[in-house]
Amino acid sequence: MTQTHTPAPSLAWSQALQAKLMAALDAAWAILEHSQDLAEIRRARDKAKAIGDLAAMARKVAQMIPTARKPPVDVLAAGLAAVQGGTDLGVMAAPLAAQAEHARRALDKLKGGRRGRL
Repeated sequence: MTQTHTPAPSLAWSQALQAKLMAALDAAWAILEHSQDLAEIRRARDKAKAIGDLAAMARKVAQMIPTARKPPVDVLAAGLAAVQGGTDLGVMAAPLAAQAEHARRALDKLKGGRRGRL
């Protein structure tokens, strides 16, 4: 299997496919609104169902393609910059304390609320 080094245009592909599916669904809906023929209505319903299945599959494919992520925050570099800049370290310690509190609560929840016993 070959892989390309160029990024996949997932957003453009997804939007183009979504526009095509919406146009096809609008056409099927127009047939449903204006037709009295039962066979034609059945075909339009089958077409609408197939369009929905395609849309669901396209959504799954679009979610498989990774999105751009923010670069991770380097806590050590931020702390060093804070010390060198003379800023208040308490501002940086507050998010870390909140994370520690959240982790402690999650561990207590796993323990079943009993302190110190697993």
